[in-house]
Amino acid sequence: MKLVSNPFRGGSKLSDQAPYPSVETDGLGRHRSFCPDFVETPLVNASALAPVANLWVKDERSRMGLGSFKALGAAYVIACEANDISVTPDGNTLKGRTYVTASAGNHGMSMAAGARTFGADAVVYIAETVPESFADRLRAQNAQVVRAGADYAASMEAASQAAQDNGWTLLSDSSWEGYTELPYLLMEGYLQMAVEAAEQCTEAPTHVLLQAGVGGMAGAVAAYARVVWGDAPQIIVVEPTSAPALQASIEAGHCVFADGPDSIMGRLDCKEPSLIALNGLARDADLFVTIEDDTVEAQLPAMAKAGLETSASGGAGIAAVLNDAIRIELGIGPNSKVLCILSEQPA
Repeated sequence: MKLVSNPFRGGSKLSDQAPYPSVETDGLGRHRSFCPDFVETPLVNASALAPVANLWVKDERSRMGLGSFKALGAAYVIACEANDISVTPDGNTLKGRTYVTASAGNHGMSMAAGARTFGADAVVYIAETVPESFADRLRAQNAQVVRAGADYAASMEAASQAAQDNGWTLLSDSSWEGYTELPYLLMEGYLQMAVEAAEQCTEAPTHVLLQAGVGGMAGAVAAYARVVWGDAPQIIVVEPTSAPALQASIEAGHCVFADGPDSIMGRLDCKEPSLIALNGLARDADLFVTIEDDTVEAQLPAMAKAGLETSASGGAGIAAVLNDAIRIELGIGPNSKVLCILSEQPA
């Protein structure tokens, strides 16, 4: 475990090439109306798992029938584009358009589902290491699946090249210099989860733990948490020890590549942060903590026994609270009211 206090809290951007995350929520309801599976996900009180006053867990495993919070992202972008074209979008509104991305997990499912809903085509590049079972899930959403490269970075490079070569729309859940417009809108979609959590919590949390890969979910939720709860909560970003992209960038004062071995927290195993998320978390987060694979793995059985079965990625924030040493380091005590995100169903 490594804990870094954020010296940029409340300050200026770390990257002038990207905006802060959106906190605009007015369009969320309108663009959610397309999805017959859209229902609010529950906030579970899991206080029996840790010696705290409240342990609230926002459970995203059932989100829109797609198994994770990422259902709120790419599908939202595509719904927004369909609504921009027609006041009554339907299954033919985006016919002839193709969206392409790389995915190691749930983002590709969201894009494929959104494209299918409005008649667009979806092409998802996956690395050689991605299980065939995930490729089958994508195909069930009518996506074309292309294997390319040994890792996520290589598959993203292939997706970017395909977008250029074919005139397709690249829809990534990360952002970088020159590519911020669609990721900005995608992160806005994640605000639905934050809005629900804020309404479901009976009082302001003292601590909010947000696991992060490139940081999209963490950046969006943290930005909205500051809107509704101000400076009251300590916002803590949790990353794998082998992929501390946000923590390392905060230490450096600019975006850096944080190389390291593979993590069992595969959805969080991202070596470079989203610039939009980095700007938002530099402003909004208080602490950045890394967590070891075995620390997370040790807590998964207790979570499953409590009805919160998930993957190592989905439970990383909760695992940090359940670990005695980390909880003490984070200043979480018996009177603390903690909000965590259970971000996905088991792999």
